[in-house]
Amino acid sequence: MISEHKTADVSFESLLRIFTIPEGPDSTLTTIEEKLSRNLNQFLREHIVAEEKPLRDIEKDFSNASIPEQPQFVSDHTQHLLDTLVSHSVHTSAPSFIGHMTSALPYFLMPLSKIMIALNQNLVKIETSKAFTPLERQVLGMLHRLIYAQDDPFYNQWMHSANHSLGAFCSGGTIANITALWVARNNALKADGDFKGVEKEGLFKAMKHYGYEGLAVLVSERGHYSLKKAADVLGIGQEGLVAVKTDNRNRICPQALAEKITQLKAQNIKPFAVIGVAGTTETGNIDPLKEIAQICQSEACHFHVDAAWGGATLMSNNYRHLLDGIELADSVTIDAHKQLYIPMGAGMVLFKRPDAMKSIEHHAQYILRKGSKDLGSHTLEGSRSGMAMLVYAAMHIISRPGYELLIDQSIEKAKYFADHIEQQPDFELVSDPELCLLTYRYLPEHIREALEKSQGKETEELNELLNELTKFVQKRQRETGKSFVSRTRLNPSRWGYLNTIVFRVVLANPLTSRDILSTVLEEQREIVKQAPNLIAKIEKLAQHVIAKSN
Repeated sequence: MISEHKTADVSFESLLRIFTIPEGPDSTLTTIEEKLSRNLNQFLREHIVAEEKPLRDIEKDFSNASIPEQPQFVSDHTQHLLDTLVSHSVHTSAPSFIGHMTSALPYFLMPLSKIMIALNQNLVKIETSKAFTPLERQVLGMLHRLIYAQDDPFYNQWMHSANHSLGAFCSGGTIANITALWVARNNALKADGDFKGVEKEGLFKAMKHYGYEGLAVLVSERGHYSLKKAADVLGIGQEGLVAVKTDNRNRICPQALAEKITQLKAQNIKPFAVIGVAGTTETGNIDPLKEIAQICQSEACHFHVDAAWGGATLMSNNYRHLLDGIELADSVTIDAHKQLYIPMGAGMVLFKRPDAMKSIEHHAQYILRKGSKDLGSHTLEGSRSGMAMLVYAAMHIISRPGYELLIDQSIEKAKYFADHIEQQPDFELVSDPELCLLTYRYLPEHIREALEKSQGKETEELNELLNELTKFVQKRQRETGKSFVSRTRLNPSRWGYLNTIVFRVVLANPLTSRDILSTVLEEQREIVKQAPNLIAKIEKLAQHVIAKSN
């Protein structure tokens, strides 16, 4: 740490001090660390203010593009960060923050994260990671076993094999999904005769060799937006990501999937992968994985399961049956920074076959040599931190039964909230929770009656006014800062598949109580009163519809 003199200097000796442990317990930074370690949530409650300051005003605090010519004391800069950055950050660990897939974190991750950062291991190669390499391989093996339930000899043979890999750590679900589809594409366009494979000769020559007019990946209408990025990066184009219709529970229709594959093949388009979703981002629903697996097997398609959200459900013996069929997948994505309660930046992709990732294997002379155990030879990302250490620690400290308790309480809390919403005369449950996500909207009984009796343009107009009200309430609730729910757009069959904007809540935070859930609804009722003109329009149209129907 730069010493606390009256002026800071930039001598080499002073810079060396910031790479050593500060002396004495009196520095501002040390005090902040102690407060964070003792009670993270209390610290955040004290320092994060409600979102009263508009983003455009916050941007003014970060508008100077010049690199400073004079150094600051660590204590001064820390206070600056508290005032400008921390105070206007989002309190994602707050129990009333139920709009996104984030949660309070276990307290023990704070000191362990400091160890991980201090060690600063680079997992791309064993020369810069050593013990972290077998640790990461073990973590991948633990998650692989959670999914595929192989026996001890399997993991004894393959988990630490230099020429094989059970999966890869990634920065998140996006890179994990790209990696899975990258493997699927390369295996579908592998070396054949004089053709050296797509990884060597490129997509154009591969398509020419195999005689395909195009390539396709199929996923439900509720597939995550990251899959469009994957299609773009892999060269098949966003049109190569083919959406398949879903049923009333937001799950892919197997018959529609089979029909779509037949249509693509008739156009000489190769469907090389199908993605089943285990926990859709918008509603938390799970595709019929067993049926998808059967179709993939008969069509020789790579079966990938995007379980970034729902994969942790496998920790619960009470609810893992919801993901029946995931063990048939060729690859699976799981995000540890979701329901495994790890800080952001910990995604994983697991492969059923230990040799699957050979199709994307890369080597270099100075690192990633053939026969080495360098993890970078099978990952899209090069330099990576040792996030596996935090997953390893959490699985030992929390344990599987501990995760089971967390998973069970979140699902049961969602069921409770769904029942509570259905008992309210002024709210409508739009999607019933399968995991711990649900959607709903503000819809008083007499407005619901009008919507049921309306027809044609009146139905659309009334629905649009309700959409406008939902957007207003969600935005005002976020700006007020007491609580937060997100919003999304669904097409419920009950209302003729109209575009319907709804509130979306995720109940993974174990600190979220039933009282807080009731308070969220009460706050939304109060916010509705702040839109008198919009409410008047809705009431007027509803009265007209009901009067006309009588």
